Amino acid sequence: MYQYNDIDQKIIDDRVIQYRDQTERFLKGEIPDDEFRALRLMNGLYVQTHAPMLRVAGPYGLFSSTQFRKLASIAREYDKGFAHFTTRQNIQYNWPELERVPDLLEELASVQMHAIQTSGNCLRNTTSDPLAGVCVDEIEDPRPYCEIIRQWTTLHPEFAYLPRKFKIAVSASTQDRAATQLHDIGLHLVKDETGTIGFKVLVGGGLGRTPVIGKVIRPYLEKQHLLSYLEAILRVYNLNGRRDNKYKARIKILVRETGVEAFAQMVETEWQAIKNGMELTEDRINDVKSHFSEPAYSTTAKSNLSHEQHLANDTAFALWYKHNTVAHKKSGYRIAYVSLKAPDTPPGDATHQQLDALADLADQFSFGLIRSTHRQNLVLADIEQANLYTVWQQLDALNLATPNINCITDMICCPGLDYCALANAGSIDIAQDINNLFDNMDYIHDLGDLKINLSGCMNGCAHQSVGNIGILGVDKKGVEWYQITLGGSSEEDAALGRRLGPAVSKDEITPTIKTILEVYLGKRLEDENFLATVNRIGISPFKDKVYAPN
Repeated sequence: MYQYNDIDQKIIDDRVIQYRDQTERFLKGEIPDDEFRALRLMNGLYVQTHAPMLRVAGPYGLFSSTQFRKLASIAREYDKGFAHFTTRQNIQYNWPELERVPDLLEELASVQMHAIQTSGNCLRNTTSDPLAGVCVDEIEDPRPYCEIIRQWTTLHPEFAYLPRKFKIAVSASTQDRAATQLHDIGLHLVKDETGTIGFKVLVGGGLGRTPVIGKVIRPYLEKQHLLSYLEAILRVYNLNGRRDNKYKARIKILVRETGVEAFAQMVETEWQAIKNGMELTEDRINDVKSHFSEPAYSTTAKSNLSHEQHLANDTAFALWYKHNTVAHKKSGYRIAYVSLKAPDTPPGDATHQQLDALADLADQFSFGLIRSTHRQNLVLADIEQANLYTVWQQLDALNLATPNINCITDMICCPGLDYCALANAGSIDIAQDINNLFDNMDYIHDLGDLKINLSGCMNGCAHQSVGNIGILGVDKKGVEWYQITLGGSSEEDAALGRRLGPAVSKDEITPTIKTILEVYLGKRLEDENFLATVNRIGISPFKDKVYAPN
């Protein structure tokens, strides 16, 4: 894991000092509300329905056990005992007191964390595959390049006030676990005809009010040109992106209105002018790579097969193993997902006790590291197979072992009306209703791979546009209604969901989901998942059943 140098640390320490002074002057009435709003947003602080909300950066979703203990301490001391993990691999606190936020930021800085650029029209947190460096299907660990991008984006003076917020995601795997095609820039590590690794570059992806799948503007980019090419894209966007209408300000709108080929040519022109002065050297790349060197894996782990006896004797453990663990690149190890989707828990929430316990588990069983996913779960990435049973037992005691990864109850869900000032409808309560309906694990597992994404407004923080089943809360004259889409995907087969029909009332949303699933079970072929069935038969059979006259 990357460790801050003196420059990194000074940047965030100075920012804490600066923001403390700004907050004190605001509380004394020396800084007007409008001016302070811009200052607090630069430090990740929003004003929500009940209290301020602070968003903490989780660089490419990687955390140390020390950082997790600090997050737990902050949840106790500054919040109401929990933290929320987001689709950007970040952490949110929903109840900090405005006057105490500088102290909170100082606590974060003590463990190499911050809230810089987690809000505002700037370069946001770079996200990546939560299984980076350990999965079996990647060509190279993408995390060093994420770190290089993090350093380049942090407080970049030219891009502090972009037309709108800007997001970058990086993947190096055949399976896209980072939703790269739905970002302003998506980067895929690829090989050219000689086997040399570089980047495929996509631009113009995004969700929200106008969901768009990103377009390839450069099939292959040499590694040394990574930052100069990104800079060229950002310059073109910064100069040409709209600032008169925030709903038309994202790069996806610029790419659409300009045309992909014309946009690519604008980037090419700018890139040719700057690329020779911004090359990444091999020494620089290797220096960052040294922070992500392979841990001291056991050479004898593969010979200990004691977990197989537990799999044979304990059905609950076997279910968790099947649904919440995946293959590791090292024989004798397994990757374990930590489900933050227990039936009685708001999706993505973790208590301070759970955070502390996860830090202990990471230290004992996974080299002191924890990862967050864009589906609002966590990962312990390096568990010896012989330790899996013990890890499962401890996770189960913490209510973190629900065997539902990629199942219907593994929902992405935004805070909705419970916390968010922008929301039109509730989300957490709908998620709870769906969980209550589908509480039979045998039925859940029979449904197979099925992803529900649930957002409380058009901003789409829960990525409802690309859910296999997408649910969008809308307001109709003060009443909560929900639009449903089917057939979306955020993975390598990225697709936007198709509108099922008119919105349904709050009371009808859970029965409607049940009806959709009944149609799926009646129409699917053997071993066919929900998305494949929708793609094969279309949405008409679902629509006919949902809206059939009573």
